[in-house]
Amino acid sequence: MAVHYCNDDCTYRLPEKRRTTEWLRHVAEQEGYRLGDVTYVFCSAARLLEMNRQFLGHDYYTDVITFDYSDRKGSGVVSGDIFIDVETVADNARCYGATRLEEMRRVVVHGVLHLCGQKDKTPRSNAQMHRKEDRHLAWWNRPSEELK
Repeated sequence: MAVHYCNDDCTYRLPEKRRTTEWLRHVAEQEGYRLGDVTYVFCSAARLLEMNRQFLGHDYYTDVITFDYSDRKGSGVVSGDIFIDVETVADNARCYGATRLEEMRRVVVHGVLHLCGQKDKTPRSNAQMHRKEDRHLAWWNRPSEELK
């Protein structure tokens, strides 16, 4: 089982990939699952808009789309493809007063939380998603040995 990072129509490079992968394994475990095969695809706003239209029937920009292939009820392994629009993430960082990297980490963990079954379409589930993001992001500043 592995986490892969790649690009489609952009040149973004996520720093600290090994530590990020350890962190994501920890997040999945804290949510009651094991991390399986997860691929992050960093892409342009145009690419993710195209995907949003094609696969979800939505005609608007979004920062992340998660394709979930998890077996949460069987093996308890979460897997999927997570597409992240690096341009919208940068715009959101400016709006929320965060750095681009802080916002990117939020979106990265947001995708894994979706794989773990967390929804965000209602005000209540969105608030719960945000609380979980905050809790898991707090772990980022801890030494990597504590993530194991």
